[in-house]
Amino acid sequence: MGSFPLYLLRHGAPLTEGRLLGHGDEQASPAGIAACAAQAEGLGPVRLVSSDLARARACAEAIGTPQLDPRWRELDFGAWDGLTAAEVEPAALARFWDDPDLYPPPGGEGWSALAARVAEAVAALPAEPTLVVTHGGAMRAALHGLCGLSLAQTWSFELPCASLLALTVWEGSPRRAQIAGLWP
Repeated sequence: MGSFPLYLLRHGAPLTEGRLLGHGDEQASPAGIAACAAQAEGLGPVRLVSSDLARARACAEAIGTPQLDPRWRELDFGAWDGLTAAEVEPAALARFWDDPDLYPPPGGEGWSALAARVAEAVAALPAEPTLVVTHGGAMRAALHGLCGLSLAQTWSFELPCASLLALTVWEGSPRRAQIAGLWP
């Protein structure tokens, strides 16, 4: 059974930090773009894929010419998109963090929908070295699908902006992976 390296790079810091950024098209800061380009140095991926949202796309374009794939977008925060945690009703936010499938943001997306679209994106990748510039939620969904981690376990990893997660992915249906490295 063959394997290939898959690198997941979280987009650089957005211009406006500290907000719930889902499908909102916030730009990455120049420093965030530079941090992503520095993380990708020396990887030499055959394929470069990116979320189509501006904060990921700009970082990917600083690395090369990406194939845009909206399946790698962040969780859709619906009515909460762009708000700070303090601006969301505390009980509703607590329910969401406890069970993001049962209590998604109003007009937003549940965890299982995010996990399903990221699983589709992973399954569609050719078995070749690939760098995906994406978002924290999508990276956690990939860990869930590829490594079999529970939602709670995916939160045991700190994934700051411009962090790089390396996985060794084995062919099969479904694909499985092992974590090869994490660089903040």
